[in-house]
Amino acid sequence: MTSRELVVDALELRDPPRVPRQLWLLPWAEMTYPAELAAIRARFPDDIVTSPGFLREPLRTSGREYGPGAYVDEWGCRFESAQPGIIGQVKEARIESWDDLEALRVPRERLTVDTGAVDAFCAASSAFVLGRTWAHPFELVQFLRGPERLYVDLAERPEGLFRLLDTVHSFYREEMELWASTDVDALVFADDWGGQSSLLVAPALWREIFKPIYRDYVEIAHRNGKYAFMHSDGHIAAILPDLVEIGLDALNAQLFCMDVEAIGRRFAGKLTFWGEVDRQRLLPYGTPAEVAEAVRTAGRALWRGGGAVAQCEFGIGARPENVAAVFEAWEALDLAGSML
Repeated sequence: MTSRELVVDALELRDPPRVPRQLWLLPWAEMTYPAELAAIRARFPDDIVTSPGFLREPLRTSGREYGPGAYVDEWGCRFESAQPGIIGQVKEARIESWDDLEALRVPRERLTVDTGAVDAFCAASSAFVLGRTWAHPFELVQFLRGPERLYVDLAERPEGLFRLLDTVHSFYREEMELWASTDVDALVFADDWGGQSSLLVAPALWREIFKPIYRDYVEIAHRNGKYAFMHSDGHIAAILPDLVEIGLDALNAQLFCMDVEAIGRRFAGKLTFWGEVDRQRLLPYGTPAEVAEAVRTAGRALWRGGGAVAQCEFGIGARPENVAAVFEAWEALDLAGSML
């Protein structure tokens, strides 16, 4: 069985012989633990990979995205970082007044994808391939407008906010349609919607303004025979029913910010949980035994002949032995036994 077949069987609840896996990592991990990372990758190769961008025209950026100092992305957002290996924070709003919206440049270079090269990459890989989409409308509008201004905007509803959202969403729809025309297996979008214990906005506001945006992305994926994957950090339990309703196939979420067992009771078998294990406490400060117990808890709660992916992030502070323990524990689960 290929990795692609394994992932599809997990998504479709068709009892794959093992839980598929994927390691996420920040450049910090490559810089800090190169030998340990190489050993983990050799033992547990990814079943899910992301296609290169294959852009015919380079993005108009400056600086190093994961380097210290300033980095300006393709939308003109300026990030500043004091530490190598992690991305920085946006320090100044690109759109301070709505007059600035007229000068916003949409990075159409992102639409110069060599689709033939993408298809060749997919044909050469036995892995399940994600498109390099990562649409993140809520985060991008925060970067462009500034978090404080955006939250005021969401309360006051100025016309400029909806023009900005329409500009961003129209671009992302076009990008999604482009990648959906290739041979990738899934389209990906992402927005961090949760704080430590609740959603960042009222669920009713999220449903009114942002749920239709994500519904569009899922519709584009499904209309073109692709799966729809989403990432969202934080406590997002309030919107899980909505994500199921719009047909999302897989969700990468901070399960251990929430009640994993309660999530399993409500959503196991309805949504594939594409990771993850607690990267706030367990991966940097726990023991391999504690990590293994957390994996068993997630497995019992979520696995229904599929419906889970062994994913974790090797990010800043994480210990390599704990990252390895994530994959060891998922591999050790008796998927057909009474344990699950």
